[in-house]
Amino acid sequence: MRITVATIVLVVMAAACGGGDDGGGDDDGPPLGPGGPYFPRGAFWDQDVSGATPASNSAAVISSLRAAGGWGNGDLFQIDFSIEVLRVDGASPEKRTFETTNDFYSPDCDHVPMPVPPGGNLEGESGYECTGDGDCHLIVWAPDERRLYEMWRANIVGARFDGGCLAVWDTSRVYGPEGRGLQCTSADAAGFPIAPLLFTADEVAAGTIDHAIRFILPNNRPQVGFVPPATHGTNTTGGANAPYYGVHLRLRADYPLESLPSEGARVVARALQRYGMYHADGGNIALTAAADTRTTAKWDGLLGPRDLGALDVEDFEVIDHGPPIELTFDCQR
Repeated sequence: MRITVATIVLVVMAAACGGGDDGGGDDDGPPLGPGGPYFPRGAFWDQDVSGATPASNSAAVISSLRAAGGWGNGDLFQIDFSIEVLRVDGASPEKRTFETTNDFYSPDCDHVPMPVPPGGNLEGESGYECTGDGDCHLIVWAPDERRLYEMWRANIVGARFDGGCLAVWDTSRVYGPEGRGLQCTSADAAGFPIAPLLFTADEVAAGTIDHAIRFILPNNRPQVGFVPPATHGTNTTGGANAPYYGVHLRLRADYPLESLPSEGARVVARALQRYGMYHADGGNIALTAAADTRTTAKWDGLLGPRDLGALDVEDFEVIDHGPPIELTFDCQR
């Protein structure tokens, strides 16, 4: 097990709360937040690729991204700090059932009860109601149960719980190249888990991010299909030589880190050089961090949303993970 600053903080907090009954129905305190590591070592996001040879088509892929407009949001490599990761302790946390919506796909998604800790909130919301019509991810880590629950498009109003795609991950195992199933989506279009690819304020404050990072692109950038370790994609509209869903990019080793405006930005950039980033979903804000609602360190003064704005697509290389897979939407689990 990796011992990180975030892990130590969570242990201390749990002890202070008398064992950490944050997911129980009788505890009015807020749930604990992101920490990790969520899975055993050995997953694709743990792999050091700093010495890997770029893919033979790396230059062509990068040129295609440039021709399509680069990153989203006006070609700005910006950071999104809105995704929440909640934590509940106890081997049998209290759970709620949900009604499926049109954003639930079978057999890709799991229709099982999930923990909803008191005092928590969705991505981009102050509570569990999806008021802004966003992705409204509900992510709950249950380490004692060895499960990671990740739901897309959750909405809870009073006694009613409506949910889109729920992916339940077994955190006692390392998933193989087919993840939860080939051609199967998750709470992310690429079929990845979200939480282990987020970086936190506690990690950045400690000076080390020891895993790959989640990034997104507008859906007119990638071409249809996906590459391992992704297990799914969407009906994208990118042209020839465009990247596929799941593409793995690495920041060039010779990028001048000293030119970045903060030490926090340099910590993230070093992770991008060592572990890289995986294309996980469609959208405009390129890089994704965890919200600091429940972390000890805070983003204010540590890392700003545009501190990596100088990074262009040409500053990255493509790491080869094998030939693309045709997108059929025929999920096999």
